[in-house]
Amino acid sequence: MVEEFGSPSSYIQGKGVLFESDKYLQDFGKKPLLLAGNTVYKIVGQKFEEYLQDNGYDVTRVQFNGESSTNEVDRVTAIGKENNVSVIYGLGGGKTVDTAKAIADNLHLPVVIMPTLASNDAPCSRLSVIYTDDGGFDHYRFYNQNPDLVLVDTQVIAGGPVRMLISGIADALATNVEAQAVAKANSDTMLGEKQTLVGNAIAQKCEDTLFDYSHLAVAAAQDHVVTPALAKIVEANTLMSGLGFESGGLSGAHAIHDGLTILEETHDLTHGEKVAYGTLTQLMLEGADEERYNKYFQFILSLGLPTTLADLHLENVSDEKLLKAGEAACSEQDTMDRLPFAVTPDDVAQAFRAVDAYSKQFLSTHRCHHSRM
Repeated sequence: MVEEFGSPSSYIQGKGVLFESDKYLQDFGKKPLLLAGNTVYKIVGQKFEEYLQDNGYDVTRVQFNGESSTNEVDRVTAIGKENNVSVIYGLGGGKTVDTAKAIADNLHLPVVIMPTLASNDAPCSRLSVIYTDDGGFDHYRFYNQNPDLVLVDTQVIAGGPVRMLISGIADALATNVEAQAVAKANSDTMLGEKQTLVGNAIAQKCEDTLFDYSHLAVAAAQDHVVTPALAKIVEANTLMSGLGFESGGLSGAHAIHDGLTILEETHDLTHGEKVAYGTLTQLMLEGADEERYNKYFQFILSLGLPTTLADLHLENVSDEKLLKAGEAACSEQDTMDRLPFAVTPDDVAQAFRAVDAYSKQFLSTHRCHHSRM
């Protein structure tokens, strides 16, 4: 049996590190391609580009078009080639980051990931989620190594939308639920080998940190301030979840997310919001007892994340559509088969309904209870 653990070469996190980053970046050469979306560029990218220029960098700035699709990767790869860049910088959210990794792989160059949100666990991993041009899940693209450097400025993240931090917590919450299922099944992780003890331990530490600090961190983020609790959640969402999902493995929750992406009604929801429902659906498929289910359900509910089909904009969804989402979730390209039991598309469709039914029952009981108090 072969076990494997993967991680970025370096992970640096702190308040203001983006504008003290020359000492970390200079080893990768002074000709970076800076990939950033329009909004991110306005908020922090332009100031960062000026900081780089002041430090002698010849920056090729490219505006990210918003979708980590093969067409977008190819478009920016051509620009990088033409400008003979020495390194790719991905500044932004998950899709910018995933695109930057793919471009660097195409050009055989180092990649530096600079997340502006703690909204998902993409920054540290050696894979990208590739979507179609219109936002549907297409495939995972795997690389031989993790990013060379992940640079996380907690001040930038504290300035971002609170919804995105909560979305990152939801994404990170799935890490341990999925990793423990992978361990039970002795399935392969996202590295194509078995779990190490370290990979499993990080997934557990990720979950413990979320339960201990999430609400404190969300309060800090609402006021855009950096606190120790916020820093811990940024690390849990980014580093622990990133290492935990990759070296611990994905199973049901993310496969269910991928299934939900084929339903157009869910496209306005973030990755983490769909993953939150995926976690509850996986627990339902596992036959979790009420105490275990409620631990996650009440936490997800307390953060205002989706717990009903209506929250996913699917209140009137047909059985046929849920079955289609179930079929996509059980695709051979995905990770549903890493669970310690077999799952059919119909099982997924029924679990979608079961989560919805339990949530509605819980909410109506608790509303009645409140009204009597």
